[in-house]
Amino acid sequence: MREVKLNKGGWGETNTNMARSKTVFVCQNCGAESPKWIGHCPSCKQWNTYQEEIIAADSPRLEELFLSDKVKKNPELLDNIRADEHDRLKTGLPELDRLLGGGMVAGSIILLGGEPGVGKSTLALQLALALKGEKIMYVSGEESEEQISLRAVRLRNRNPLCYILGETELESILMHAENLKPGLIIIDSIQTIRTGLIESSAGSVSQVRECAALLLKYSKITGTPVFLIGHITKDGSLAGPKVLEHIVDVVLYFEGDNNYVYRILRSVKNRFGSTSELGIFEMRETGLREVTNPSEMFINQHDESLSGVAIAATVDGLRPFLIETQALVSSAVYGTPQRSSTGFDIRRLNMLLAVLEKRAGFRLGVKDVFLNIAGGIKVNDPAIDLAIVSAVLSSNLDIPVGKEICFSGETGLSGEIRPVARIEQRIREASKMGFRKIFISKYQRNIPEKESGIEIVPVGKIETLVRLLFS
Repeated sequence: MREVKLNKGGWGETNTNMARSKTVFVCQNCGAESPKWIGHCPSCKQWNTYQEEIIAADSPRLEELFLSDKVKKNPELLDNIRADEHDRLKTGLPELDRLLGGGMVAGSIILLGGEPGVGKSTLALQLALALKGEKIMYVSGEESEEQISLRAVRLRNRNPLCYILGETELESILMHAENLKPGLIIIDSIQTIRTGLIESSAGSVSQVRECAALLLKYSKITGTPVFLIGHITKDGSLAGPKVLEHIVDVVLYFEGDNNYVYRILRSVKNRFGSTSELGIFEMRETGLREVTNPSEMFINQHDESLSGVAIAATVDGLRPFLIETQALVSSAVYGTPQRSSTGFDIRRLNMLLAVLEKRAGFRLGVKDVFLNIAGGIKVNDPAIDLAIVSAVLSSNLDIPVGKEICFSGETGLSGEIRPVARIEQRIREASKMGFRKIFISKYQRNIPEKESGIEIVPVGKIETLVRLLFS
């Protein structure tokens, strides 16, 4: 069917079939599509996650809007392609540069996720202010320009080439980017950006996927790095379709408890570097401060030895540091003993308590046990088992562990002390921090024959550890 209507150039015929839109139902959890509504998603097995979304059928392509003057690339032989490893953009934040593998690569997309209030926008604005000599386009879909200006004043840093844009339409953002030619684009956040190619609301699965794909295309063609901020769901994963993490080049998670001042920046995907690196920041009134020596941060300097405190030499990624484990063992007031753990897996704590009762003869089944990892961080390294066992025994016997002693070893179900990885780095870090003795597994391989300033004590059983520490 054809009808006559008034167009921009006058009266003419318009095909109504060309203006018809396509309607699909999209799962808001995994991004799976269906031509009709279904209650149970066959892909992610979730219920009532399908929502109707409209996709415009006659929307203009990205090349027609912004990239019509770009020349399409032809296939190249692999031997003719030369990669410039030195061509990285330094961010001005050494911790972030080390996490990215030396800086941002041209044409890369970096995705940063984290809990609300953890400091994602603060980190992004610090990046924009610290990157000197390049035009920065900071796009905010959540805050006004005045709010960002107030945060910049609080950070006490200036960048005369930092441009702020309060916009949520992707087409307008790319148009400004074409005119400004920035060296870096920061999007805060991807869930607030929408494109006219899809008629669904901002933050939907289709909008997030399409906006990320268009930003990826623009970044690869122009060579402009893009820094995205993403929301996370209540289970800790990035909101939006899983394809979002596949599209981007780097995925970073900003972790930390709002009740503590320390933040951990962790890399879970990096196409241009290692995913084993770790960045630590301290939240202050003037912004985020980089922590170059995390061991000093997690160890409290006590005037006297206290029972229930033991120091563990741990490794997170490739970075060794020392943390303080605190335990409190007391008689159970009620019939059922309490078990509480902060920063450590409660199930593994119960396993260690069972090993102490079965293999070492300590009756802990009738006592309350509370465990805390100092600094408000979460530790998954099994090498801190030995320090936790020592802290629990120290509190139970009310005998302090020496201030110059640290531990690094995994505890098995039969009470044996198992070896751990990167023991040389752990011993070297303990020696650098002034410890005089470290307990490790006697089954450990590649034990340094002698480390300056520290005594290496190999132990094989929990009973041996108890005898050496508290006899």
